[in-house]
Amino acid sequence: MVSEARTLFDKIWDLHLIAQPAPKGEALLYVDWNLVHEGPFYAFDGLKQSGRKLRRPLQTLAFADHYVPTTQRELGSAGASDSEARNMIDQLEANAKRTQIVHWGINHNQQGIMHVVGPELGLAQPGMLISGADSHTTTYGAFGALGYGVGASQVEHILATQTVWYLRPKQMRINVTGHLPIGVTAKDLILAIIAKIGIGGGAGHVIEFAGSTISALSMEARMTLCNMSLESGARAGMIAPDDTTFSYLHATQYAPKGPAWDKALQFWKTLPTDDDARNDIEHSIDASELEPMVTWGTNQDEAVPVSGLVPDPATFSDPKRRVRGEAALQYMQLKPGMAIQDIKIDRVFIGSCTNGRIEDLRQAAHVAKGRKAVVPTLVVPGSMSVKRAAEAEGLDKLFIEAGFEWRSPGCSMCTGSNGDKVPAGERCASTSNRNFVGRQGPGSRTHLVSPAMAATAAISGHLADVRKLT
Repeated sequence: MVSEARTLFDKIWDLHLIAQPAPKGEALLYVDWNLVHEGPFYAFDGLKQSGRKLRRPLQTLAFADHYVPTTQRELGSAGASDSEARNMIDQLEANAKRTQIVHWGINHNQQGIMHVVGPELGLAQPGMLISGADSHTTTYGAFGALGYGVGASQVEHILATQTVWYLRPKQMRINVTGHLPIGVTAKDLILAIIAKIGIGGGAGHVIEFAGSTISALSMEARMTLCNMSLESGARAGMIAPDDTTFSYLHATQYAPKGPAWDKALQFWKTLPTDDDARNDIEHSIDASELEPMVTWGTNQDEAVPVSGLVPDPATFSDPKRRVRGEAALQYMQLKPGMAIQDIKIDRVFIGSCTNGRIEDLRQAAHVAKGRKAVVPTLVVPGSMSVKRAAEAEGLDKLFIEAGFEWRSPGCSMCTGSNGDKVPAGERCASTSNRNFVGRQGPGSRTHLVSPAMAATAAISGHLADVRKLT
C-alpha cells in the first residue's frame, strides 16, 4: 500500500498530535518551545492563583523586548521613562525567577527581540511546534517549523500542560520563481504577495512558500517572509528546510551536537513536502517582475511599487476594500493619483522583528554610506548579537556619520510601547510589519518599506526609489 503524500505542515501536525476529540474540532498538540515576553503576566498570575506549576519550565523561554527602552540601557529597567514599562520589565524578571524559566532580560548580553534572538540561538529547528505570546512567532516557520502566536488563556494552558488546543487550518502554497531584481528584497516580496491576495487572503490557512526564488533566499530573508505571513490573515508561514537552513543552524547554541546532529539532520531531510502532496489553494508569483514596494494606506495590502501612484479606491472592485481604502487615504492625508515618490517623510525607523537582523542593517548601511539623513532616523538592531556584529563591521559608524541615531535592541518604534513613538501627524518610513492607524503612536502615519528603501527615504526626505541610488 502506497502511503498518502503529505505536506511539510501535515508531517509536523502528525508528529505533535495528541488527541482530536471531534473530527472537525480543535486538536490537542504538543508544544516544543513556548515563548513569552513582558505581555502575558496574567498567565503567570493565573497559574500562581490556581496553585499550579509549569509543566516543563525548561521549554518556556522569556524575552524582554516590547517594553525595553532603546536608550540608557546601563540603568536597566530604571532607564524606561514610563512607570508601566518599568513594571512590565521587572514583572517578567520576577515571574521568570519564580518559575525557573530561562530569561533573556534587559541586562542580558543576548537580549533582543524574541523573534531575532530565538533563531540566533538555534531554538527554531525543523519539525518543531513553537508557540509564542506574540503574533509574529510565525517567523520560526522559516526553519521548517510550525510557529504561531497564542492568546492569554492559551499561554496559561501551555504553561500548565505544555500542550495547546488548535483548530487544524487549511493549506496554501505560494510558488515564487524568477530572480529578485536589484533593489528588491524579501520585504518587497511579502508586501507584493499580500497586495495580491489581500489581508484576508490567507485567513484560515497555513502558507508554505516554495519555488526557486525561495530556495535562493538567505535565512534572514526567509524569516522576513514568514514573519509577515500572518499579515495576510494566515495562521502561519513555512518554508521547507534545506542546506541553507542546516548551515545556519549548525553552529548555534541550541542545535544538536556530535552524533545527535547527524541524527537530527537525517530526520530534517524527511520533512519537505512530498511531490504529490496537495494544497487547498495555490498561487504563483514571478519575482522577476517585482519592484521595491511601499504601503500607502493603513493595511499591508494597500501597497504599490515605488514607481507607482496612490490608487483611487473608487476603482476597487471589492466594496469593503473600497470603503477601507477611502478611510485610509483620509487618515494618511493622501490623494488618488499622487506619485508615491512625491510623499514627504518626517522620520525613519529601521529595525523590528521583521527587519532588525544583520543582513537588514547591511542593506541600509550600503545606502547610507557617504550620504546624510535629512530627517530624524532611528536604527535599532534586533538583538545584542546583531548590535555587536554591526559594530564589529563598522556599520554603526556609517550610520552615525550619515546622521542616523544608533540605539540598543528592542521592539522600539514598531510597537510604540517603550517610549519610541512617531509624533501625531508625522509620517514615518518604517521597516516594521504593521501600518495600522496609530500603530507607531497616536496619530502617526506609517509607510512600510524595506531597510534599503527606508535608508533612501532618510537621505531623500521623501519616499524614493533605492534603485536610483544603487
